[in-house]
Amino acid sequence: MNLKKAILFLLLAATAIGYAQKKKVAVVTFYANKVIDFTALDIGSEELIKDVLDLRENPNFNLTPLLKQFHSNFFDDYSKEFPFELLPEAKVLESEKYKNFQPKYELSNYDAKNYLVYDGYKYVYEGFNGKYNEEGLAKLFADEADGVMFVYINFGFEKGFGIGNNMTLKMKAFARMALYNKSGEKVFVINESERSKKTGVMVKGIPVLKPEKILPMCESALTELMGDLKKRIGKVTSKSEKKL
Repeated sequence: MNLKKAILFLLLAATAIGYAQKKKVAVVTFYANKVIDFTALDIGSEELIKDVLDLRENPNFNLTPLLKQFHSNFFDDYSKEFPFELLPEAKVLESEKYKNFQPKYELSNYDAKNYLVYDGYKYVYEGFNGKYNEEGLAKLFADEADGVMFVYINFGFEKGFGIGNNMTLKMKAFARMALYNKSGEKVFVINESERSKKTGVMVKGIPVLKPEKILPMCESALTELMGDLKKRIGKVTSKSEKKL
């Protein structure tokens, strides 16, 4: 074997070993919160609470296309920036052990109205007091994956410009991606948010919550957020493989 062939063989062998050893992660929940957070407005009126809940149940306030777009970006684009591989969704969602897993804080019929869960996934709570779910799912997929990831998005109002009751309204989109290792220990959390370019209005200090006004603001905010995530994910996750 001449020198060139020997070098090529070693490079190919090193690549094969590196590929074989690449860590794998299972995405175990993927959803959007349909209740728009209004705490940043410093308004606690019963009228606003009712309007927000009514918007959640309005069929014209359809977040499905936005969730699908975020899902596509996540698996087709963002995943390329991870220093690990994602298990195929079918392997996760079609497994009987996932279907049979009973998460803590499982949604009641009333709570279920608050969330839009991507097809095939379960709503699984993650975060404060979420240890049971994080450790349980990590153990569930320990034979196939080195970690589990929880992904979700939500939206919140922000004050725009103006004074008193005469103010504009902005929308903010938030994304959270939390990765846990086989032991259920947190590896990283990505919390990102971006404001919409589109603006809404408030009348007498109360936001106008018509779907045709609010949905484009959500779409605008999510578009800005997805562009921001593409720039940041690689930097945030670059060293995460060592912790899996």
